[in-house]
Amino acid sequence: MRLSRFFIDAPLSLGQHALPEASAHYIGRVLRLSAGSAVQLFDGSGAEYRGELLEVGKKSVSVELHERLTGMPESPLRIHLGQGLSRGERMDWAIQKATELGVSEITPLISERCEVRLNDERADKRLAHWRQIAISACEQCGRSVLPIIHAPVTLRDWLDVEADLKLVLHPVAEPLASHAKPQSLAFLIGPEGGLSDNEVELASGQGFLPARLGPRVLRTETAPVVALSVAQQLWGDF
Repeated sequence: MRLSRFFIDAPLSLGQHALPEASAHYIGRVLRLSAGSAVQLFDGSGAEYRGELLEVGKKSVSVELHERLTGMPESPLRIHLGQGLSRGERMDWAIQKATELGVSEITPLISERCEVRLNDERADKRLAHWRQIAISACEQCGRSVLPIIHAPVTLRDWLDVEADLKLVLHPVAEPLASHAKPQSLAFLIGPEGGLSDNEVELASGQGFLPARLGPRVLRTETAPVVALSVAQQLWGDF
């Protein structure tokens, strides 16, 4: 039987631990696990710990960790996804699936045709929400290292990102397989309305090469799933 697996936002080691309040609430009040339940925890460092719950109270949970494991290795291909900011569930879906597909970093991008406008307070709340989506995706898929979710920036500010290969999805271009294998990759994907011609030209001026996934135009939340899957198949760990 698969163990319940949780991210703990605090350094872990062998021995007894009192879990952070948020984790304790979820384990004790939401999942209603009891003392003696076996668990597997990770703190984002790449290691995994197995143990069992010692005490489960209304506001506190303690655990005994008795085995340290090597976590799932990360993909040898480091991918930084620049994802055009989109509304609600579309952005959530893109971040969730990108995390499952092994992306290293995600930066939401504000571009000309972006329909989402965030003030500072809303941006902070959305960033916390996206990070929680990435955590939940890691818990589900077995990753032991969390991807970095950056705060939204303008497209222009993101284009100087460093990578061996920088690609912008475009319907008229050579396929991904035409490029030599990189160690690091930056993927630029536009919002719901796509990137403007000026933005594509701006990206090209910063070293981004056009790349095509196939004959059909994909939605903004579908494109990263396909792009990352193909990249991992060609150059990563698929």
